[in-house]
Amino acid sequence: MKLIKPDWKNSILNISATLAEFLGAPNENATLQVLKDELAKGYKNVVYMCFDGMGTNPLEINLDKNDFLRAHIVKTLTSTFPSTTTNATTSLATNKLPLEHGWLGWSLHFDEIGRNVDIYLRRDSQTGEEVDFEYPMINDADCYFYHATRTDYEINSVLPKYVSAKPEFNHVIHGLEDIFDVVKGICAKPQKQFVYAYCPEPDHSMHERGVTNPETKLMLQYISDSLQKLRSQTKDTLFIVSADHGQVDVEGYIDIRDDEELNSMLECPLYLDSRSPAFKVKRGMKGKFAKLFRERYGKDFVLYKTSDLIKRGYFGDRGEYGYLLGDFVASGTYTNKMFIPPKFEIDYKKGHHTALTKEMLVPLILFNS
Repeated sequence: MKLIKPDWKNSILNISATLAEFLGAPNENATLQVLKDELAKGYKNVVYMCFDGMGTNPLEINLDKNDFLRAHIVKTLTSTFPSTTTNATTSLATNKLPLEHGWLGWSLHFDEIGRNVDIYLRRDSQTGEEVDFEYPMINDADCYFYHATRTDYEINSVLPKYVSAKPEFNHVIHGLEDIFDVVKGICAKPQKQFVYAYCPEPDHSMHERGVTNPETKLMLQYISDSLQKLRSQTKDTLFIVSADHGQVDVEGYIDIRDDEELNSMLECPLYLDSRSPAFKVKRGMKGKFAKLFRERYGKDFVLYKTSDLIKRGYFGDRGEYGYLLGDFVASGTYTNKMFIPPKFEIDYKKGHHTALTKEMLVPLILFNS
């Protein structure tokens, strides 16, 4: 089966581009006509809700095609590459391409300090030590909707407490149940409201249990039922629902920590993510590294030169942060394997994402009250 390339005219980024244009915020990206047509109807409230990991694959596995969520899918979009939360949600929040914002994966290597860093947690990927370092990437909390020039919509974000946000706009949620009640309360205000809401579920639970676990099915049904109920509890409201990426069940783990020959060719341990690792290779060893990697891991991972991926637009057509991706980037194949990288804390995820397979596909769901 063919790997899925990001489509920057039909991606999650284009949701943000369409909403930015609607709010009068700066926008350089393509918009989605189906969403523009719905926004043109002049709803009192416009609500965007991102449920982390709730991509096309988990929905098709766990919900009937006539279920509320699946019945309101109007389009299938692609995620970013890597299809990981750090990359995808930053594109959603900032309306910028991956090469423009630089938050490209869970772990990045910084030559300035000679370390791989888990960038959300600000800790050394190998030791777990806290890292005090000023990142070279853009401010990922500078959201596009903060720059709205339309004065008839009040701006709201609805986010977990650990997500950076401007407090004057933000409503904090503490769990899955909170998001529906908070959105309902905002929509009940007399003024016109724009809401940007993010929920870390079902991604967190699918990592622990897997996509096909019965508990995952129950959670997705709960989300679907809760959104249907929310529609009945609001008036004159457009709901735009998507995910940042999907997930697949992990079907095997590859322990690269003991591959001394391969690791001896690297300037630093692999980084980025377990199904889309990046490699910085020592001078003069790139050809040998690529040959050895493909011999040993080519069934489960496709290896690309980073420069080729950049030229082919996998991270967008503009931006300055390609150097953070090293010399090579690999993508997991449909064998659904993940690497066990050399980390202080090994996490055998049962469900995962970040590669160019079905985890790239995301639904655009529209419904109104």
